[in-house]
Amino acid sequence: MIVEVVGGTEERPEARVVDIDNLTALHLALGEVTDEEATEALQRSGLGRIQDGDTAFLDAAALRAAAEPRSTEPDWATRWDAMIAFARSKGWVSEDGATVQVHVESAAGA
Repeated sequence: MIVEVVGGTEERPEARVVDIDNLTALHLALGEVTDEEATEALQRSGLGRIQDGDTAFLDAAALRAAAEPRSTEPDWATRWDAMIAFARSKGWVSEDGATVQVHVESAAGA
């Protein structure tokens, strides 16, 4: 699953959840946006916030709410729970379970 922040100079950047049925990886992909634009788009969407150039924190409930209704996989919820359990085992989920720490990457071609 990927949270993308994309946009151009003529449009307002937006955050969107893509590749929702791939629950073997989760990251934030930034297109040609500034850090400020990315932060604003994530906050506006309720999906999370950027910590620094390498790390972001995504809101687990908002991410699930944005992705699950669009899933085409019948076992999506089970796979989501497994992804979150794996992230928790690595220390990437906040103590209260509200946020998931993810890596920030470039959205090549975005």
